[in-house]
Amino acid sequence: MIGVRSEPARSPLERLERQVAWGVRNLPAARVSGGVVEVSMSHFRVAGLSRFLKLGECVAVAVGNRVEIGEVVRIEDASATLKPFDARSDATIGARAYRTDNLSLTPDRSWKGRVVDALARPIDGLGDLACGERLAPLDAAPPPPLKRGRVHAPLRTGVRVIDLFTPLCLGQRVGVFAGSGVGKSSLLAMLAQATPVDTVVVALVGERGREVREFLHDRLGEDRASPLVAVVSTGDESPMMRRLAPKTAMAIAEYFRDQGESVLLIVDSVTRFAHAARDVALAAGEPAVARGYAPSVFTDLPRLLERAGPGLEGSGSITGVFSVLVDGDDHNDPVADAIRGALDGHIVLDRAIADEGRYPAVNVLASVSRMTHLSWRPEQRKVVANLRSLIARFEETRELRLMGGHTAGADPTLDKAIKSVPRIYEAMNQAVEAPRCEDPFIDLAAALRGDAKTPES
Repeated sequence: MIGVRSEPARSPLERLERQVAWGVRNLPAARVSGGVVEVSMSHFRVAGLSRFLKLGECVAVAVGNRVEIGEVVRIEDASATLKPFDARSDATIGARAYRTDNLSLTPDRSWKGRVVDALARPIDGLGDLACGERLAPLDAAPPPPLKRGRVHAPLRTGVRVIDLFTPLCLGQRVGVFAGSGVGKSSLLAMLAQATPVDTVVVALVGERGREVREFLHDRLGEDRASPLVAVVSTGDESPMMRRLAPKTAMAIAEYFRDQGESVLLIVDSVTRFAHAARDVALAAGEPAVARGYAPSVFTDLPRLLERAGPGLEGSGSITGVFSVLVDGDDHNDPVADAIRGALDGHIVLDRAIADEGRYPAVNVLASVSRMTHLSWRPEQRKVVANLRSLIARFEETRELRLMGGHTAGADPTLDKAIKSVPRIYEAMNQAVEAPRCEDPFIDLAAALRGDAKTPES
């Protein structure tokens, strides 16, 4: 008889321990889940996950045969409040919810010429995007203040009124403040088309769907494909998507900046970003403190704006142009006031100037660039100061002249202003399709001389 190797005798407790150990090794990985306990038009709440979540993390909710993603905006002991990225949530009471990976980007140079949504999904019908090798966080911190490069190089935009009165520099952050219908989008298109930079990143936040194609094709032209990346979130999308779009655009701009490129970032508009942030904050239970805006809105704004500007020494820079839609033409609106103090200059568009048919409708006296000392030579600074003085005198005596209260020869300075300022205004007039201006001082000098060869607007 062939001998058989018998198992050593084991106690019942030892046999149970072996069975449990074998079972644990073969169990699938455990997955913590929760359930939806409240659904509203603006948010939904999930119970059972609170102790495993942090603010800003993402949660996936199973809805039928698909998954909805929401961001954690409030955590309580019994539940967490989620704000969905979809404009309309189909979540139901009892739907299972799981932690999921946070949103991130992997930009690549091949993204130039593409149009994506706030989640960096292509919407231009040109196929999938290539994935880069480096992760670009959507909420990256700005470079340390003492390690950032310095703003020093002038930037010619090709727009006469800006290059003359509010000149920009590479790495500067400037705001374009305007009410609706004053020509803000046209000015941004001129900057995107004419500015000599390596890459242009445009974020269209809360725009009308019709205007997106007009801005990208009609105003920027079909040859925009080489240097431009567009991030689009239209007005019908959820507040979460509109809040995310500028962050996505900023992350893409930071990628190209770190590649040593000079990047122009245009965000149209920061006001709609603030509106979306307000919606999210109110859903999280924050109180409204300033015309309906919650306190966190005024924290989110500088966190976004500070990411633009020069990168680390030796890298590229992000020149930020942020449009501000002034509600009711009130330039003391809380959002406009907060943004104005955080930027390196502001360009104000005036409805009265637009009504006169002068475009871009820049109010020269109300517009300021804090980098003019880097753009003007001493003699140019003196010329611009004299021009501003003449314009101020011309505007402050408008009503007096309309009433016939001015007599020629009584005030030589006013006589000079009456003669020169209309020619200055005419020289600053520039259509969207006009050729790029190379030297605004030469064009202005020709206009003041009454030269017939003055470049056409």
